[in-house]
Amino acid sequence: MTFESTRAAEIRPGTVFIDDASEVAQLHGVGIQRFGDRFYAWGEDKRAGSAFTAVACYSSPDLAEWRFEGNSLVAGDGELAPDRVIERPKVLRRPDGAYVMFLHVDTGDYSFARVGYAISDNPVGPFRYLGSERPLGNVSRDIGVYQEGGVGYLLSEDRENGLHIYRLAPDHLSVEEVVATTLKDDQSHGYESPAMVRHDGLYYLFGSDLTGWSTNDNKVATATDLRGPWSSWEDIAPPGSATFDSQVSAVVPVGDGARPAFVYVGDRWLSDDLANSPCVWLPMEISGGRARISWVDEWRLEVARL
Repeated sequence: MTFESTRAAEIRPGTVFIDDASEVAQLHGVGIQRFGDRFYAWGEDKRAGSAFTAVACYSSPDLAEWRFEGNSLVAGDGELAPDRVIERPKVLRRPDGAYVMFLHVDTGDYSFARVGYAISDNPVGPFRYLGSERPLGNVSRDIGVYQEGGVGYLLSEDRENGLHIYRLAPDHLSVEEVVATTLKDDQSHGYESPAMVRHDGLYYLFGSDLTGWSTNDNKVATATDLRGPWSSWEDIAPPGSATFDSQVSAVVPVGDGARPAFVYVGDRWLSDDLANSPCVWLPMEISGGRARISWVDEWRLEVARL
């Protein structure tokens, strides 16, 4: 396998991305995966505000220039009705080649609190919605996903009981067990908006405190085994910066031959103008049990093209 470095367009944290149709890319609460030479992103379409309309799909060679691929999932009836809350779309590719989308499915008062599943034979879709569950009976709000060796994991926020790491069933359409549950250092509750990566034998678990639309100092904990023990939580940005006024949505490995090796993908939510909420995407340094982001006005990702 050989790689060719290509110079990408600029990423400007704190702004919105404009897609190939000159529209604001709806990359909110986004999940990102790389398949072949392109990154695929699935975001909450917020042009109708908090009402559910669609999960929008985009692709990019460099995380900077985005092409609208279409809507992967659209509003319908039942759990996908326009009065429902559909958030945090994340996608994993199963070993058999199918693509599974995971969703936070809720009602307007956030009492439903379930994880939803949809499936497609390609990353763009359309995805076929299969239904939802409370994993092992637990409430599920903000979610993230992780995959290693073909085994999938669901990261799910359960408020009072903690942030759960679940091992998915082989078909990725249900959970089989709780691998670990983490709480804040003061044991008061778990973190939300989870993300996880592995680097140099360590797992890095990211999360945001429960402060609604307001931002806070997002944290990271580490472990050599998914079952723990997990370390104390540490800031990923300068203390008091509220993670540069953002909330983690994903941490994206960008592959061999690329610098930086990880990208922090965050949202700066505008509660009265959700569709134009800016993206705060920054290079992330991960090494020796520490994960850090620093502010830069603009930057480029040197992509290793397969």
